[in-house]
Amino acid sequence: MSSPAAPASHNSQQCLKMAARSLLFPIIIIIITSTTIIFTPPTLASQPLNHLSSKRAPRFLSKHSYPIKTQLEEQQQYRYESKYFYQQLDHFSFLNLPKFPQRYLINTDHWAGPERRGPIFLYCGNEGDIEWFAVNTGFVWEIAPLFGAMVLFPEHRYYGESLPYGSREEAYKNASTLSYLTAEQALADFAVLITDLKRNLSAQACPVVLFGGSYGGMLAAWMRLKYPHVAIGALASSAPILQFEDIVPPETFYNIVSNDFKRESTSCFNTIKESWDALVSEGLKKNGLVQLTKTFHLCRELKSTEDLANWLDSAYSYLAMVDYPYPSSFMMPLPGCPIREVCKRIDGCPDGTSILERIFEGISIYYNYTGELHCFELDDDPHGLDGWNWQACTEMVMPMSSSHNASMFPTYDFNYSSYQEGCWEEFGVIPRPRWITTEFGGQDIKTALETFGSNIIFSNGLLDPWSGGSVLQNISETVVALVTEQGAHHIDLRPSTPEDPDWLVEQRETEVKLIKGWIDGYLKEKKTAFSM
Repeated sequence: MSSPAAPASHNSQQCLKMAARSLLFPIIIIIITSTTIIFTPPTLASQPLNHLSSKRAPRFLSKHSYPIKTQLEEQQQYRYESKYFYQQLDHFSFLNLPKFPQRYLINTDHWAGPERRGPIFLYCGNEGDIEWFAVNTGFVWEIAPLFGAMVLFPEHRYYGESLPYGSREEAYKNASTLSYLTAEQALADFAVLITDLKRNLSAQACPVVLFGGSYGGMLAAWMRLKYPHVAIGALASSAPILQFEDIVPPETFYNIVSNDFKRESTSCFNTIKESWDALVSEGLKKNGLVQLTKTFHLCRELKSTEDLANWLDSAYSYLAMVDYPYPSSFMMPLPGCPIREVCKRIDGCPDGTSILERIFEGISIYYNYTGELHCFELDDDPHGLDGWNWQACTEMVMPMSSSHNASMFPTYDFNYSSYQEGCWEEFGVIPRPRWITTEFGGQDIKTALETFGSNIIFSNGLLDPWSGGSVLQNISETVVALVTEQGAHHIDLRPSTPEDPDWLVEQRETEVKLIKGWIDGYLKEKKTAFSM
């Protein structure tokens, strides 16, 4: 495309130009104030967008995220060494399979050492490059000196540099090579790594506290339950461990996204809701896809309206996830309260501006806030997240649907048969939708956690659409929920900033107090046992 994508900071002249064109023709509960989307049958531009029964849950991380830092984040320096530990490819068999190097980041600058039983803070690596998560998890780095803690960030297998079979190409070659990409294997990696590290450092008596956000938060909670002898507690932030089977209503995620937009502007919500039909109508016209390519400043000619719909759908979902009260760049470089800014842009165009032109104005906040892009690519994977497609087609089956009235997205119901067909076409595997709840629990979670769980914090912000699949009420005195009305996706784990609202400061103080209680209790028990 020769014309640049409109920067998010440009003035209303662009809107005026668009309008002119359109005249010619989208709980302790503490309330502290590859292909991502499959459509079956394969749709054409001439078909409506409501054939979405096989749609997979949105990724936890945007495929279009870029490792661009805000000025504040550039000032934050986290010191660590990158090391490698050779892991078993399959922890649950005794086949002579090749090992692979698991990368981990380690910092011992503030560690009190084994003699003083200094704690070890282990962040459970997510579905991406571990350095990306390390620089976005400032909370762990900031509290480590308070506890005299070692900081450890192990990378999740098949992501970043932790690739079996010697290369990404070989690791992702087929279902056979990908078969060892599971949550169970990843948790075993973490357990083996920390056990070996503690042995080598004569630190067997040092307590381990787990941290994790999003999928990493799920892993942290599950690891505390599966390996209670390895870690004494876990902070699981924005961890939707209940987003499986029929534990929560499948429309929950998209209803929360939609409510986030509606709370900012009903007209913005309605424009987005109407835009899907407008998108289909434009695609049906002669040269309609060409016109959509121009309207949305795409780098390549659009092949179907579905591709563009997926791109828009993703942006709205991620905007809800990272609706932080201050500028950030976790997903993309964004202003504070980005949904508010998107709706200002959509609502602010002059009368006569078409729906799709308004949508482009709004979506530019997410995809081009810096104004540096000249055109948009609809498919990109800078952080190596393609492995999540495999996980979603095997054990991470999270049913999603979109309701007619509450959602601003096209209406659709989840259809497992279509979902299964799409996974078979892509990977040659059949999903196991009940395996996660069989392996880690989920049904009647209150009874399970109350009976067998302890020392877990489930923290959630209600602006985050994933909060609907998490634990939002206290289970026991030691399995607690911290819920914030204005919080977004694992905001408590992010680096502190001068713009942090009081409720966020208070939430982190509560988390520190709870973690201190775990460690003090552990050390007291050890001292008592030693005295005996």
